[in-house]
Amino acid sequence: MAVRELTYPTKVQVNDITVRDGFQHEEIWIPTDAKLFYLEELILCGIKHLEVTNLGNPALMPQFKDAEELLKRLRDSKKLSRAGINWDDITLTAITIREKAVDRAIMAKKEGWGPDRVLMMVSTDEEHHFANSGTTLPDYWSEAERCIQKAKDVGIKMNGTVSTIWGSPISGPTRLEDAVEFAQKWLEIGAYDIEHADHDGSAPPNQVHKYYSMVLEAMPDKKLHIAHFHVTRGWGTANCLAALQAGIEIFEATLGGLGGQPANFLDRVPVAGTGAYYYRDPNVVGLQNIEDMVVMMDEMGIDTGIDVDRLLDLGTMLEKTIGRRLRSESILNRRIPKAPRDEFKRKGLSRLKEKLGEQPGQKYPANWIK
Repeated sequence: MAVRELTYPTKVQVNDITVRDGFQHEEIWIPTDAKLFYLEELILCGIKHLEVTNLGNPALMPQFKDAEELLKRLRDSKKLSRAGINWDDITLTAITIREKAVDRAIMAKKEGWGPDRVLMMVSTDEEHHFANSGTTLPDYWSEAERCIQKAKDVGIKMNGTVSTIWGSPISGPTRLEDAVEFAQKWLEIGAYDIEHADHDGSAPPNQVHKYYSMVLEAMPDKKLHIAHFHVTRGWGTANCLAALQAGIEIFEATLGGLGGQPANFLDRVPVAGTGAYYYRDPNVVGLQNIEDMVVMMDEMGIDTGIDVDRLLDLGTMLEKTIGRRLRSESILNRRIPKAPRDEFKRKGLSRLKEKLGEQPGQKYPANWIK
């Protein structure tokens, strides 16, 4: 009987979104020095595509009031310069949900320190879209088309994100077909790539596989599609596997599984964010954690291009920065051992085998051996 093997890509791209999506959910201010440190270290781990900040109105999300300073300091990083990092190999992304933020990114690009890529987002549930952007879907599509052209004119790529693919925390069930259509619409108006986002952890693995199979049938170029999973109910790594089996090759995640809906408190002060939390306990939601995902992929023989041990060390450090235990199991248990661990061997096995007349490596009684 033939053994059936899982099929999946042998090489993937892993993007990090810790400093933007991860930190936006924290109710404490993360110092700019810390943000810079983690971005530098993530790049030194081998990650080439990172979300750095949000260029939206800092009055709504003061977590990003240091956006310009952070981008400038990262571009001017002496640590990365000494390490020989080539900025042509790195893509820095800033979130720009509305046109004013896109204009801010364009000005920054013209001044030499701006992002390489920006992101706008639509939800298939218009109620969810309105909660995030404050506008209708038709009005937003027109704005996005205009912004894509403006961004292209200065050499900035536009990511088009599709949300509420597998359901909405506001309106409930949604249709996968609508999300595929929205992804196609992004490409039609000039988006560079598509983030397919499970923004509230509604996606079970079978529906993940079904959706990405639909996506790749409609838009076969795998370089266009990014998988983004939240882990509200613990399904993140299972969903990564389902997406891999469907053929997806680009994933994004955060250290420690941080992230989610923007915080509406910062250092005990209420802030606007995007309104009331959708979750009973905002401290137990987040994104797929990058440590467990990369360790799993490494064990599956998938090339991520990432220094796994250095990444695990970084995840351990992040718990000190955040001040609590995070969601990665791999930073505790590390990688699966690839060599004997002599320190755990019980003494006396070879002597006992010799006493019993057994050969080294013998696994069965002698009278069983033909």
